[in-house]
Amino acid sequence: MSFFKHERAMVHPGAKIGEGTRIWANANVMEEAVIGSHCNVGDGCYIEKGAVIGSHVTVKNGVAVFDGVTIEDDAFISFGVAFINDRNPRSHRADAWELEKTLVQKGATIGANATVMCGITIGAYAVVGAGSVVVKDVPAYTIVVGNPARRAGYACRCGRRLNDQLKCACGASYQLSHNQVIPI
Repeated sequence: MSFFKHERAMVHPGAKIGEGTRIWANANVMEEAVIGSHCNVGDGCYIEKGAVIGSHVTVKNGVAVFDGVTIEDDAFISFGVAFINDRNPRSHRADAWELEKTLVQKGATIGANATVMCGITIGAYAVVGAGSVVVKDVPAYTIVVGNPARRAGYACRCGRRLNDQLKCACGASYQLSHNQVIPI
């Protein structure tokens, strides 16, 4: 086994776990779930069949990553984040439901207790504020907060807020092009 599994974690046969990943107590990783290398999956997480998590991803305690959710490399998912994969949930439905996929792109951060509706994309290096309810796509490098989540500024690749000139304290600069923030 090239990954760490806490003695109270459940990693089902057929789950694909990358080298150097750590899975902590009471986490449940289902068969056919995919987790890349050097990830940290916190206490009490549930990673469902069909979920895909890239490499160098942190998933803090109490997060459920359901079928249809893909989290790309270097993302940070804070504790209690809720991913939704069924827009019209009903118990014991006779009719088939349509899985709406959600994509969290490279380097994005989702704050504690945020809710992410299905069928959307959170762009690369975007930041979703704690407690936000995300119901539409979040462009790359954009900070969103509130319910429903609305733009509150722009973020650098390093995670800091950009100033009004789209410059960061780390020295990086950005520009707007077709209503999208891009690095210079």
